[in-house]
Amino acid sequence: MFILYISKFIKYCLFEAKWPLPHFPGPRDPPQEAKQPLPHFPGLLDPQQPVVTPHICGVDDVDRVPCGEPGIDAAQCGAINCCFDGQQCYYGRTVTVQCTIDGQFVLVVARDTTLPRLSLDSISLLGGSDAPCSAVDSNADFAIYQFPVTACGTRAMELGGYVVYENKMSSSYEVGVGPLGAITRDSHYELYFQCRYADATVAALAVQLASNNPPMPVAASGPLMVELRLGSGQCVTKGCMQAQAAYTSYYGDADYPVTKVLREPVYVEVRILGRTDPNIALVLGRCWATSSPDPFSIPQWELLVDGCPYQHDSYLTTPIPVDGSSGLQFPSHYKRFVLKMFAFVDHASMAPLQEKVFIHCSTSVCQLTAADSCEPRCSRQRRDVVAAGRKSSHQLTVVSSGEVIFTEKAETVPPELQGNPNLVE
Repeated sequence: MFILYISKFIKYCLFEAKWPLPHFPGPRDPPQEAKQPLPHFPGLLDPQQPVVTPHICGVDDVDRVPCGEPGIDAAQCGAINCCFDGQQCYYGRTVTVQCTIDGQFVLVVARDTTLPRLSLDSISLLGGSDAPCSAVDSNADFAIYQFPVTACGTRAMELGGYVVYENKMSSSYEVGVGPLGAITRDSHYELYFQCRYADATVAALAVQLASNNPPMPVAASGPLMVELRLGSGQCVTKGCMQAQAAYTSYYGDADYPVTKVLREPVYVEVRILGRTDPNIALVLGRCWATSSPDPFSIPQWELLVDGCPYQHDSYLTTPIPVDGSSGLQFPSHYKRFVLKMFAFVDHASMAPLQEKVFIHCSTSVCQLTAADSCEPRCSRQRRDVVAAGRKSSHQLTVVSSGEVIFTEKAETVPPELQGNPNLVE
């Protein structure tokens, strides 16, 4: 059973910025008076100095956005949460929030902030996405926002001797709607940020990933000796095929719950246990997902229908052939497929649900004959003809995997995943 956990991202980083950023629009009047105090956003933490890790700074020269004034040194660059290569200060592959002494928010958003990557065109602030809340500049990898701390829906209050201005950035996401449920595979990102003013001192707060404790493991079994397990193997040599390497090892009981990222491939294997008859084959009928352990609950999302990919999914589930080259003693006792991870979406509000996701497959046993290989024919006419004449076991069971937690990763893509052809953007 797969369990999806969608986390909210609330991180706070504090730094001082005592110079304007010359490549952005010119200064405006500083704030004169705070608005009526409003409750601050939930989860407010003590200010912390942000940490810029090496992979965050791995930005190609042609895509770099300069940060700070020309001639800035490494210490000054680090103080405003930017990257320094010995000569140039530039923004990293994350979300950087800065506050200027003349009362401006500066927000630089990298599409590599999350995995899957953010859609920079989908970003909006509390005041919307129209000017002055739209990006003032952008390229393929970064979007740059600059606006007065009193604009774009910003809320203001007095807190601990500071005048505090708060806003929120969020990204939208594409929703797929099926007959029994709705899902998304896009990152849903929310960033709460602040500017604090006290005399001539400026402070800014940015993002932090926060997660809930994972749920307890869940197991299920059926009357047939059939097992569903997840491949954990990784390519370690050049030219390796991940679809083959994934099935060289499997997650064991001690590995659950397993965490996966939206759109990350999950390699599934269903196999017959305790049988040595080479003349039978495992058949997958329907594979689907629910948000509860009950396979008949709603919502549902189809993965396979009659063993074939559900055609109304933007990211088709892909069956992986298992034949003699697999090295298995009884290849016909196995079925494998790979799916891209998703989150269920509330049908009314279209908001991603912080729900568990369970994957189920109905299985049966087919008698191999010279005329029937028991493999699904995914052309409509061929599928109907073959299915009508196929003899299969009347014993049918629903089998599910161990527990997996799926999360939106609010971090830069780690080096080991960069360039991975199995990650769909």
